[in-house]
Amino acid sequence: MITPRVILITGTSRGIGRGLADYYLEKGDIVCGCSRAPASFEHPAYTHFELDVSDESAVIAMVRTVVRKQGKIDGLLNNAGIASMNHALLSTAATAQSIFATNFHGTFLFCREVAKAMVRRKTGRIVNFATVATPLRLEGESLYAASKAAVESFTQVLARELGPAGVTVNAIGPTPVPTDLIKSVPKAKMDALLARQAIQRFGAISDVINVVDFFLSPQSDFVTGQVIYLGGVTG
Repeated sequence: MITPRVILITGTSRGIGRGLADYYLEKGDIVCGCSRAPASFEHPAYTHFELDVSDESAVIAMVRTVVRKQGKIDGLLNNAGIASMNHALLSTAATAQSIFATNFHGTFLFCREVAKAMVRRKTGRIVNFATVATPLRLEGESLYAASKAAVESFTQVLARELGPAGVTVNAIGPTPVPTDLIKSVPKAKMDALLARQAIQRFGAISDVINVVDFFLSPQSDFVTGQVIYLGGVTG
């Protein structure tokens, strides 16, 4: 009998995070998820934690609870993220702090706490979420792109730090996927963004799952410190 994997996914109430949770539950994995909102679905193999990913004590408590109850964490998917589409000169310090708190600090906290459990077992897969907004230098997304640039750098350094312990750390940079994160973006701006991709269409959650599945695969134990962008970043 194959022992189910334990996958921890942040931001599971909707969008990509919900899609990832549904997919891995369907595959027979145990999924532990979180969001600031209550659980948006129920499943016998799903446990939900209501928290803010930038709340250090809450993150520590969640990870310790999962490890205590499940005995391990095989994969961490740091999906939770927020964005603010605005010119840098019109952006507030509070907005910058909020974006970095969720996108970078939340990723850092979950990586730190989950990696402790993975290092003890000498195995584990961490997948962080970047964005094509960073390499494309998208106007109006300076704070979002900068926060994800920090995630990319952190991913690559952490990969070197955890590599000797058998833990891989990679990142995926999705092209726009029709979720709540981009619903407020003007159509003209979105069309211009898609035109800069080699494959000029919106991404789908299945596209994201394809890359995440690759990173989580047991056969990917020699792949670490990588950032894969979807859609083809052509500048």
